[in-house]
Amino acid sequence: MKIYTKTGDKGKTSLFGGTRVPKYHLRIESYGTVDELNSYIGLIRDQKIDEYTSHVLIKIQNELFTLGAMLATPPEKKVLKSGKERLNINKIDIKSIELLEVEMDNMNENLPPMTNFVLPGGHTTVSFCHIARCICRRAERLVTQLNEESTIDELIVVYLNRLSDYLFVLARKLTIDNNAQEIPWIPEKL
Repeated sequence: MKIYTKTGDKGKTSLFGGTRVPKYHLRIESYGTVDELNSYIGLIRDQKIDEYTSHVLIKIQNELFTLGAMLATPPEKKVLKSGKERLNINKIDIKSIELLEVEMDNMNENLPPMTNFVLPGGHTTVSFCHIARCICRRAERLVTQLNEESTIDELIVVYLNRLSDYLFVLARKLTIDNNAQEIPWIPEKL
């Protein structure tokens, strides 16, 4: 497989199914941001974290590739003329979302209750989680906007919403794992 094709040299790219769009198209921004998120999750996985969490993050990275493929397919290209579905990959489903919820519940059992918002930081690994969480929220905003222009699978937004929550809880877990300090945000009185 050749990496460079030269087909994007004029600022256009192809969606799944062949439709050509400008590289700044909202659909491209949406799955490009999901790709950026996936890269940051890889960065978290590259840190000193427990094997189980690493395994969960690999599963999430695979699901983000699936989600990206779903976003790269415009609604008019999802079904062939024969009526058969064109997107020949797994899709994000309710089980993917439930996994994130179970993982958050399990991590929360060992975390102190939250009484305030927390300031991002305390350890490099924790900071990477917060960056990934922010990128996930940006992806969610873009996908929500895309959904107003072109129908997308509603579970994509739900998955991104839940994933950003998971990344926040993971940041709290990794704060404890790394003996870092969680600093509460306490607004200063003016």
